Amino acid sequence: MAISTIHTYLMKSSDGTTYTKFLDIKSFPALFGDPNQLPATTLSDEQHWYVPGVQDNSGMLDFTANYTAADFNTVKTAEGTEAYWSIWFGDNAGTPDGHNGKFSFKGFPYAKLNEGSVDAVAEMTVGIIPSTEITFAAS
Repeated sequence: MAISTIHTYLMKSSDGTTYTKFLDIKSFPALFGDPNQLPATTLSDEQHWYVPGVQDNSGMLDFTANYTAADFNTVKTAEGTEAYWSIWFGDNAGTPDGHNGKFSFKGFPYAKLNEGSVDAVAEMTVGIIPSTEITFAAS
């Protein structure tokens, strides 16, 4: 069975147990990047071979959102303060519950105003620098 990205939420918590929706998002970044490939080839090998290293989440995790002054200020107010973050898939009658999975981590948020153009929606980016590993919970 496949699921849609509808009812996907960026959640925030100060204690890691009680989460509230931070703001509405339009996109979320890829999570669980490829591990570094550590070369282990010797001079007697005829092909390169590797061992897995540290998994790389590519640094800043960028979430796109519609720009409003209030939402931009919400992110700017939280800048530089470590918090618990989670991406929740699924809700119950409009209330986020993450029944299709939760991806959680701690990190530091930053606000960025995106470029604009004629006849377009103004957007911003919520960048979060992860300070812990990302974990997955099935529900």
